[in-house]
Amino acid sequence: MVAAIATILVWTGFIVGSRAMALKSLSPWDILACRIVGASVVLLPWGLSIVRRRRAQGVDAPSWLGLSPIGFRITALTGLLGGIGYGLLAYPGFVRAPAAHAAVLMPGMLPLFTALVSAWLLHERIGALRALGIGMLIAGALLVGGPSMYAAFGGGSVWKGDLLFLCAAATWSTYAVVMRRERLDPVESTIAVTVFACVVYLPAYAVLAALGAIDSRIATSPAGEVLLQAVWQGIGSVVVSGISFTTMVRCFGPVRSTMLTAVVPGLSATGAVLFLGEPLGWHLVAGLALVTLGILVGTRAMATSSGASR
Repeated sequence: MVAAIATILVWTGFIVGSRAMALKSLSPWDILACRIVGASVVLLPWGLSIVRRRRAQGVDAPSWLGLSPIGFRITALTGLLGGIGYGLLAYPGFVRAPAAHAAVLMPGMLPLFTALVSAWLLHERIGALRALGIGMLIAGALLVGGPSMYAAFGGGSVWKGDLLFLCAAATWSTYAVVMRRERLDPVESTIAVTVFACVVYLPAYAVLAALGAIDSRIATSPAGEVLLQAVWQGIGSVVVSGISFTTMVRCFGPVRSTMLTAVVPGLSATGAVLFLGEPLGWHLVAGLALVTLGILVGTRAMATSSGASR
């Protein structure tokens, strides 16, 4: 139960904290760099240890650069999806849209995109009950993002953040399905994602920042803010969350774990109201309710399908 509580708290804190920090000194480019550096401090030595132990035991397993315990092709694919791609979409979204929108459109839409990508890559069938859950998720997303789209005609820009949140959810869902397809160990996959992001993103970020090609304010930001982001985003959101979620799935199974994390959208929206002073209009409340119900209905469909296949 400790793992479940830790996962829910970190996921909720990621949404509320990312919105709060996006309004401070660092740019989204900087925040992603901090996330990668923080995670790398823990995961790169871990990956090095895994690779060296396998080699010492004579295990013929693929690796990359002696740091990723997974071969280059899968390391690059998961790194682009779950590392660089997700970060480049999610963090700019927090600059443009409220955390309450992120609560619905990121964790809330993961079951939707996971079902669609699974149907595409794994040829999974979407049954009637799961389709009902997907319909609820779409209706909830429309209730949240619809007013932003309408406001765009008057010059509003929140819709851009909403769109980025949806793309981030789609990217993460694709990463999760690739993990399933390739039968990857979650911890090793997290290490691989971090290795690729460290090797590819950080040098590119440094060069582009030095040339003034991207908005980087890390050199003029308070050191405490930079350190906080590295610890919270990197060690907390990547390392701790990755381990706690894996432990939760092993203890409760994927279906019950999904049911437990269904509280994240509601908790994140509540946190946005309490800590960030964001308004929570009727459309957001209705959207949250539909998304939460859609997750639970979809989870019920997963449980029914799993039971029928036994």
